[in-house]
Amino acid sequence: MAWIYLICAGLLEIGWPIGLKIASQPNKIVQGSLLAILFIVGSGTLLYLAQRTIPMGTAYAVWTGIGAAGAFIVGVLFYGDTLTFWRALGAVMIVGGVIVLKLTSH
Repeated sequence: MAWIYLICAGLLEIGWPIGLKIASQPNKIVQGSLLAILFIVGSGTLLYLAQRTIPMGTAYAVWTGIGAAGAFIVGVLFYGDTLTFWRALGAVMIVGGVIVLKLTSH
């Protein structure tokens, strides 16, 4: 169950940068900020639950990895962020690191 909490925490981690992006638009500061806060609280709560079983370093690395790679993908697909070979390679390396941490976790 801890890994399910951790994966969900990582997915929620993608939401708060989206909330901040929305908050940067005129007349959307409150809505975007509230969205970001909700995602931060949800993500942090699930990370807390996951860390009761999963070692802190592993949990934190997986959590930030899912959030970083997910935010990168959302940025490219929905916000016009640049996709280059090197940026894509960096995202793939993050995902690869998360997979290695999961496979080697005990």
